[in-house]
Amino acid sequence: MNRERENAAVSSPAQRLAELFHRRWAVPILAELHRDRGAKFVTLAYRLSASQTAVRQTLDELIQRGFVRRNSGYGHPLRPEYLLTSRGDRLAPECTTLHDALKRRELCDIGFKKWSMPALFVIGDGARRFVDVGAALDASDRAVALTLKDLNEALLVRRAVVDSFPPSSAYSATKAGEALLPTLERLCA
Repeated sequence: MNRERENAAVSSPAQRLAELFHRRWAVPILAELHRDRGAKFVTLAYRLSASQTAVRQTLDELIQRGFVRRNSGYGHPLRPEYLLTSRGDRLAPECTTLHDALKRRELCDIGFKKWSMPALFVIGDGARRFVDVGAALDASDRAVALTLKDLNEALLVRRAVVDSFPPSSAYSATKAGEALLPTLERLCA
């Protein structure tokens, strides 16, 4: 556990975001737990329309990372099974904000993919080349290519061909993408 904390201290903000988005359901689960001040397993799976396996694996990882805990007082039908820890309480309001923003734009499917929000965060600093995004995320070329394509189609980033030799592409955030950046910055702080 101490080694995990040491690694978190030396990781970049983009890498911390990538860790948070490692599981597709992490941010939506944190948002739901924040909204209801805890929840039952079945309620989470139902509200998120997620498989029980995916919810179980995500909850296990969130517990391991110290964002969520099991409710020791669970047993009464009205008590939630899972609660946020103090660490989760600090992160969950931003997760709720991001979840609501993506839901309004009908972009949850793209937005909660592993690399989407971390890539948008990297691009948000200014126009970035493909290799710069991949290097900042420590992601494979294929993952970066698919992510940038999805973000471009979702109108969160724009691609511009740079007139150079050899020609290259630069990616920058659109107005819709820029609207998400303050929340992403707070998530990785």
